[in-house]
Amino acid sequence: MIHKKKDTIKSLAIHDSDVGSTEIQIGLLTDKISKLSEHFKIAKKDKHSSVGLTKSVNKRKKLLVYLKKRNPESYQKVIKQLNLRK
Repeated sequence: MIHKKKDTIKSLAIHDSDVGSTEIQIGLLTDKISKLSEHFKIAKKDKHSSVGLTKSVNKRKKLLVYLKKRNPESYQKVIKQLNLRK
């Protein structure tokens, strides 16, 4: 998982020392959401984690709205790179 996190940061970074931009936060949340979605295929009754999934999805949605307003070109790049349906 650490390598996937580093790859996500590297692919979405705006500059060399970028580790916390909106684009990277969206990418990391997408990784977390996909990991939790896989978890729910095994543990259907895990309600505690489902709350975390809902929070992550909502946070990513808010960040996407913010990015779309602030930087539409970067928004399109992130949507295309992460294969999000928008």
